[in-house]
Amino acid sequence: MTGYKDIYQRYKQQILSGQYKPGEQVPAIRLLADELGVAKKTVETAYNILIGEGYLVARGARGTFVNPDLQPLTAIASPTPLQPQNSNLRDAGFFRLGIPALDVFPYKKWLLLCGKASRAMQPAHMLLPPVQGYQPLREAIANYLNISRGINCHASQICLTSGYKQSIALILQALAQPNDPVVFEEPGYFFGQQLLQRLVKHLHHVPVDQQGLDVDYLLRQHHDARFVITTPTHHSPLAVTLSLPRRQKLLDWAKAQQAWIIEDDYDGEFHYTKKVLPALKSQDHADRVIYVGTFSKTIMPSIRLSYLVLPKTLVAPVLAVAEVAATGLPLQPQQTLALFLHEGHFFRHLKKMRALYQARRLMVRAAFELVFPGLFEFARNDGGMHLVARFGHNPQSSLHNYQPDVPLATLWQQQQLQVMPLSAWYAGANKSYGLVVGYTNIRSIDEAVQLLQRVKQDTLALLTDSK
Repeated sequence: MTGYKDIYQRYKQQILSGQYKPGEQVPAIRLLADELGVAKKTVETAYNILIGEGYLVARGARGTFVNPDLQPLTAIASPTPLQPQNSNLRDAGFFRLGIPALDVFPYKKWLLLCGKASRAMQPAHMLLPPVQGYQPLREAIANYLNISRGINCHASQICLTSGYKQSIALILQALAQPNDPVVFEEPGYFFGQQLLQRLVKHLHHVPVDQQGLDVDYLLRQHHDARFVITTPTHHSPLAVTLSLPRRQKLLDWAKAQQAWIIEDDYDGEFHYTKKVLPALKSQDHADRVIYVGTFSKTIMPSIRLSYLVLPKTLVAPVLAVAEVAATGLPLQPQQTLALFLHEGHFFRHLKKMRALYQARRLMVRAAFELVFPGLFEFARNDGGMHLVARFGHNPQSSLHNYQPDVPLATLWQQQQLQVMPLSAWYAGANKSYGLVVGYTNIRSIDEAVQLLQRVKQDTLALLTDSK
């Protein structure tokens, strides 16, 4: 029976051998599926992988074509991971979490906008930058959130920060009392755990299941909480989405208790189906949600630009603390980013990234199955930037009941595969085990397979020794 891997390999070989020429159209998904007697999804998966690797380009209603830039054809062959192209971007390792696809970032456009921002510099720009952030950028962010995330907000409610840590610290400094109970997800964002353990005296945890944060558990055990910090769009790290009934119950609780929900929407832009719930903030009619967004996952981590969408009643108290505790962010990156948003480049970049990430996710899953058939299980989810490779659920797997994922992750990290152990994201003793794997910078299935082959023998040896 023909599978998507067969179709992928067949087309890749035909393109590399020159049977399909650059710019030549390939058959429509429906036609090819009928011809081969397979499901449309099978062909669509193969095409998505080929698009993600750069062999094909999709042009909407016009159809799908061999990439016209494939000249010479031999240049498209996958680079050897041991000597990667753009090595400066990849020396820190592979499968890293939370790093956008830097290999396809529109650098030339960004550099042009940097120059444009520099040429527009005025004497007033040489003074200290505003703590709340550059006004045109805040306006662009508000417009983007209204359109893309369904959040009805104004630029006056936007406050720029240098990242997740400053965002959370600023909120708690401005609003929290020393004995206020704070609730965090279990499991929860690894660095968020570490930060809150240092900032919060009474930190509690609420479990997460396939419907997201267990709000009933919250109401039973921690109904008096003052703050709940959650990742409702794509939970970190499990990537599940907070269900609509639980969203409403959580919002009702916050309204009744006069509590605050801190919504960390760290990668909400990256969803791969049409059935995507909007941001929790968009459903917040009582104005009890503080929205935390970032450009680290969509532009680049080094830009150090995140933002808060504050309820109107919180703008003054938060800015009062920011005036004392913050100094304002460098102005030129804000000006460049404002141009990037205002001129429409950000929307186009996100659209491209969604298609690319969907294809790369499929490639990495396929590579795991090729190298470690039957060992890992991947939960179904509709978005995000990472996968959770679980073990211990399949009785047929040699990883069944295997728990020490830390030594396994350490072994992989020694070979530059920067995965993280799932158990490290838990604060309590009741843990799940597996590997948290980033896929956004893996450029081909061949590269993914070669990377996993690095650790195959040592992985199997470790599993054998642990029995």
